[in-house]
Amino acid sequence: MAKKAREGIYKIVDVVGVSKTSWEDAGRRAVETAATSLRDLRVAEVTKMDMRVENGKVSAFRTRVSLSFKYES
Repeated sequence: MAKKAREGIYKIVDVVGVSKTSWEDAGRRAVETAATSLRDLRVAEVTKMDMRVENGKVSAFRTRVSLSFKYES
């Protein structure tokens, strides 16, 4: 017997992670921090990456991540 597909509504929020090391670390920090207050995260999509520049040098990597999670009504 086939399982019935689970239907639902999903909400999407954008978060920005910051790291002095890399874009990957910034993205990981964004997801892990958001996961402490958002339940049932489903998908994380990197939508933008940029850098903070100070005195002509990169001082931080920033990664914007769209997170989707199941909406509870």
